[in-house]
Amino acid sequence: MIDDKTPQRPDGLAGDEPHSASHSEPTVETTVMPAMHTETRTVVKTKSRKLPIFLASLLGLAVGSVLVIALVMSGAFRITGTNVESAASGATQTIEIDPEDTTLSEAVAAKALPSVVSITAQGETEDSGGIGSGVILDTDGNILTNYHVIEGASALVVRTDSGDSYEAEVVGTDESSDLAVIRLQDAESADLTPIDLADSDDLTVGEWVMAIGSPFGNEQSVSTGIVSALYRSTALQSTSGTSIYANMIQTDAAINPGNSGGALVNDEGKLIGINSVIESYSGSSSGVGFAIPVNYAINIANQIIAGETPVHPYLGASLMSVNAYNARQNNLAVDSGAYVAEVTADGPAATAGIEAGDIVTAVDGEPISSADGLIIALREHEVGDKVTLTVMRGKDEKEIEVELGSDEALQVEQQDASDGNGSSGGMTEEEFLRYLEQYMGGRGGF
Repeated sequence: MIDDKTPQRPDGLAGDEPHSASHSEPTVETTVMPAMHTETRTVVKTKSRKLPIFLASLLGLAVGSVLVIALVMSGAFRITGTNVESAASGATQTIEIDPEDTTLSEAVAAKALPSVVSITAQGETEDSGGIGSGVILDTDGNILTNYHVIEGASALVVRTDSGDSYEAEVVGTDESSDLAVIRLQDAESADLTPIDLADSDDLTVGEWVMAIGSPFGNEQSVSTGIVSALYRSTALQSTSGTSIYANMIQTDAAINPGNSGGALVNDEGKLIGINSVIESYSGSSSGVGFAIPVNYAINIANQIIAGETPVHPYLGASLMSVNAYNARQNNLAVDSGAYVAEVTADGPAATAGIEAGDIVTAVDGEPISSADGLIIALREHEVGDKVTLTVMRGKDEKEIEVELGSDEALQVEQQDASDGNGSSGGMTEEEFLRYLEQYMGGRGGF
C-alpha cells in the first residue's frame, strides 16, 4: 500500500474481474494548475457474490470486498486445565478442550468462531447481492461489518455459528471509513456471543493472527498468519464514493472474497481488526491483506449505535497534488506536496492562517508528497487534535499549527442534499468528491 490517499478500490462494480482504479485530477476553479500525473494500483475489496463457488471464481468477484487476516502467534490461552474461559460483555464463555491435544489455532477458533457471522446482502434481483462477514458486538444484536458488504442491499440475512439465520436492519454507516453496524431483528431470541476486544495500539509486527469469515461463501472459515506490517494507509474508490483507510494492519493470512467485515483476532481470540481489503492481481488471496484496527472501528461503531453521526477531522481547504510537471509549469518552489487551491472561510485552515497558494509539504515533520497523502495523514488524527503543517508560501517555508475541526455539519448538509434521490444514505461519487474538496481537499477521481 502507499501512503498517499488514492490506491484503487473496485468495490460494488459490475464486470468480469477486479480492475485497477485510476485517479482523475481535481478541478478547482480557483487554480490554473494543469492536470496532474497520478498513480494506479491494484487494490481489491472483495465481497463474495451469491453464485456457485466455481462460477464466482470465474467472475473475478469484482463486487464489494471481503477480508480475512492472520492471527498473532505467541502461545496464549495458557491451556493448563480442561477449558478456556473469557468474559465477553459481562457473560462468561466456556470452551471445553483437551489440554494435551488442543493447539493454539484450535483454541482460538473455538473461542472466536461463535462471535463471527455470515451476512447475505440481497439485492433488487435474485442474482444480485453478495456474501460477507461481521462480528457480534453485544447481546442486543449489533453487528459490525464493512459498509461495502451491505451497500445497496434491499434485505440482509445473518447466519450465526450455530446455523440459525436472522433478518437484520442497518443501524448506521460510515461510508468514508467503510464501516457499518447492522442489528438482528429478533436479537432477544438469539444466543449471541459478543467478541472480546483487544487493543490494536499494542500490536507488533510478527504477531500471530487468525482471520475468520466466509471466503467464497464458505461460512465460518479460518486462516492464520502474522502481522506483516502496521500503519498502512490508502483510499479506494467505488461507483458510490471513496473510503479512506488509515493505519491499517497488514497480514499474510489468506483473505478472499466473502471475508470482508470478518474478524482478525490475536492469540487470545480477541478482535484486533476488521478484514476489509486485499492487494491482488487476481482478486483472490496473495498474502497481502489489510484490516481496519479495532480501536478505530469500535469508536465508529459506538457513535453509530449511539445514534450519532461519525465524525472525522476537518481541515477546510481544497487541495491539488504538486508534481514535477505542474511545478515547472507554474514556477512553484517545490515539486511535490499538497497545493491549497482554496480555503473555506472560518474553517480550521483559514483560522490558522493557511492561505490559497500555500503548498503543504509535511505534517508534524512527516513529508507529504500529494493531496492524497495530506488527507490520509489528517485522517490518522482525531477531531480537536493540533497538527503542525509545513507549508511553502512562495519561496518561504513556514510552520503553521492547525486545530482540526469536525466534518459533522458537512455530512449533515450532504445527507440533506442526497435525501430523496433513492439512495440508502450513501453519496454519489460526484457528491463525495465535492464533500472531500470542502472538508479536506478532495482530488477528482477518488
